[in-house]
Amino acid sequence: MARNLGFLVLILSVIFVCEAVIVHPISESHQFAALELFTPLHGSFGSLEEASEALRTFEILGIGKELNIRDSTCPSVVDTLGSSSSSLKDLFYALRVNKLLKCETNEEVFAGIVTKLKASIHEANSLLDFYYSIGSLRLIKDQTSEVDVFLVDADEFFKSIKALSQSDGRWRYSSNNPASSTYAAGNGLALETLAGVVSLATSEIDQSLIGTLKNDIVKLFDNDGSYYFDEKLVDAPEHQGPLSATSSVVHGLTAFATSTSESLNLPGAKILGLAKFFLGIGIPGNAKDFYNQIDALACLESNRLHKRSTNGATKLPGLSSVEGDGSGRSREMVSWIQVVKHGYFENIAVLIPGTYRVLHLSRKSVDKIGSGKNSVTLYKVRRTSVKLAPRLVPRVSIPLILSLPATVLSLTREDQLKVRVNTVLGSTAPPLSVKLSQAFSSGSKDASIIESQELKFDQENDVHFLDAWPKSVDVGNYVFVFEIVLQDSEHKKIYATGGRTKVPIYVIGVIKVDNAEIASTGQLDLAGETALSLSANHLQKLRLSFQLTTPLGHPFKPHQAFLKLRHETKVEHIFVLGNSGKQFEITLDFLGLVEKFFYLSGRYDIQLTVGDAVMENSYLRELGHIELDLPEPPEKATRPPPQAVDPYLTYGPKAEITHIFRSPEKRPPQELSLAFLALVFLPFLGFLVGLLRLGTEPEELPYSNSICHICHFVPSWHCGSCLALCAFLVKESKKKPNEYEFDWNIEYHHVDITLF
Repeated sequence: MARNLGFLVLILSVIFVCEAVIVHPISESHQFAALELFTPLHGSFGSLEEASEALRTFEILGIGKELNIRDSTCPSVVDTLGSSSSSLKDLFYALRVNKLLKCETNEEVFAGIVTKLKASIHEANSLLDFYYSIGSLRLIKDQTSEVDVFLVDADEFFKSIKALSQSDGRWRYSSNNPASSTYAAGNGLALETLAGVVSLATSEIDQSLIGTLKNDIVKLFDNDGSYYFDEKLVDAPEHQGPLSATSSVVHGLTAFATSTSESLNLPGAKILGLAKFFLGIGIPGNAKDFYNQIDALACLESNRLHKRSTNGATKLPGLSSVEGDGSGRSREMVSWIQVVKHGYFENIAVLIPGTYRVLHLSRKSVDKIGSGKNSVTLYKVRRTSVKLAPRLVPRVSIPLILSLPATVLSLTREDQLKVRVNTVLGSTAPPLSVKLSQAFSSGSKDASIIESQELKFDQENDVHFLDAWPKSVDVGNYVFVFEIVLQDSEHKKIYATGGRTKVPIYVIGVIKVDNAEIASTGQLDLAGETALSLSANHLQKLRLSFQLTTPLGHPFKPHQAFLKLRHETKVEHIFVLGNSGKQFEITLDFLGLVEKFFYLSGRYDIQLTVGDAVMENSYLRELGHIELDLPEPPEKATRPPPQAVDPYLTYGPKAEITHIFRSPEKRPPQELSLAFLALVFLPFLGFLVGLLRLGTEPEELPYSNSICHICHFVPSWHCGSCLALCAFLVKESKKKPNEYEFDWNIEYHHVDITLF
């Protein structure tokens, strides 16, 4: 639901896409987004459908070389193609992946699949069954020529599919359920399926059937002026949004135009509108929509070209010799060419500069010599004779996108107006010129400041530019009207330029501030640091004035010019500065403002705000303060409004709660405790030092049946230490048999201690 609401907002914004919205071709941002959206899990994708969409997107954008997709995906493709229980949908996407990765599949597997697909076509009663079966046969036709994939009863199949259409332009998904119908997605699937029937037919399809379908396509684009397609009913098997539905229509349209010899003659403005719809989306947020966008744009740019008969040949740029054989083909010696490369896959399609003749070469016949702009790789073709296909012209116009690198230009920095013209995928456009037909201020469409001026072309940077601004262009908002003029008249039948394109341009600059004065202090420097300190009472006035001029010296009127007085109690008063033509000024009569000021005396901070979208130096500046002495308020005077409570104080974090469960005991200072410990151990250390000085060994100490004689040598309060020492000596002496026997009689004496 949220996705559909998002597309509703998108649709409302794209209704006027051809008038004012500037879109840009596919860029490197799409390449980075593709690598993020199509990320294989453990080297493989979740399904063959996801793998097919990812590989197709990588092929169009020319990325994905570093991903090892083939080793992890091909086993699944081979298993699906070799399994007899695979569904039509699984076979379809497996064949699409196999076409891109060229997995190892033998002809016997293809032959078995073709037999199954042809049987399913005879039994099909739904649009999806026809779509998967015929689409799979068409994929096999592109991958091998050893298997017969052509349809003998192509007319009957064409009629069976066409029978699913309705008079109102909708298509039924199934002949058994006429109520299940959709508007746009069914059109796309049906057109692509019918295109497959035409390409697989063994004989030419009845032209009346082709003509009827052509009229249906023209009616499909004869709508209310919108540049997208959406489903009218949501009870289809899978409801699709505008992006998916429009992509399906474009894919089916270009596929049908490729397989037939009829010229559709669709309005170029409609095709350009479809391209701008896809580009106006930006970068979709999910992989499915991203694939639909990129695939549809690739169909619009590289829709296949139909043959135009050529008797003999014409010498083309980059060809050293031409030899016509009168059969629509020519054998030519090629020296230097430009190769438009799509991704990292094997086929190389060569577009000869200045023409629309396609040359198909293998990688072995070319040597890479460098890279050009817009993903164009330069090759040198070896001096061998190659076949050049006849001149080709697209059935559906290829849209050209006019874009501006910047629509905000500075007069102060002397920025140049630059325009680029590319295809939807960013490829180089054919020889053309860009003309600035008209430029006028957004406020007055009648007064044109520029008329019919052709932009210069910078071939090195592939950009058209305006070398100098006219003197009539000052800061402000303008609307520039551009027109693409193709140099070759034949290109008008190939490309869709969309006529005139209106672009909003913002010309900005540094606005100069002159003659700034306030009160009686004289000149005021608004461009530098200002710290005013004023005082006044209710009988005085405060006057502020200044002038604003553009870089060309014209008076300038900004959108915002405010003076704010803020009391120390946070009460604010805002005044709009008046404009007398060349000067902005305001005079505050405090006698008439005492009620508005709520009779609040004290300090007021002065703040000036001057700003506009075309000002490079808009500012919000503190000018200083003024001390106001206002009379005492009467009894019934209006009180200041209560100030808003700061949400941070209400909902912000509270102070930390600290709780002590037990008060710590009072202890002496650490220094005192250490000193007492040293005094306790000092006598014992003196005793040990005395023993060392006497040179006494433990076994030399005398023993008796009573107390140890060592106690005679030490003070009485150390007898406890002496007893411990004697116990140690006795224990050591017991380890020697037949030496001594001790009989200890320990008497305990009760000592009463009285504290005074």
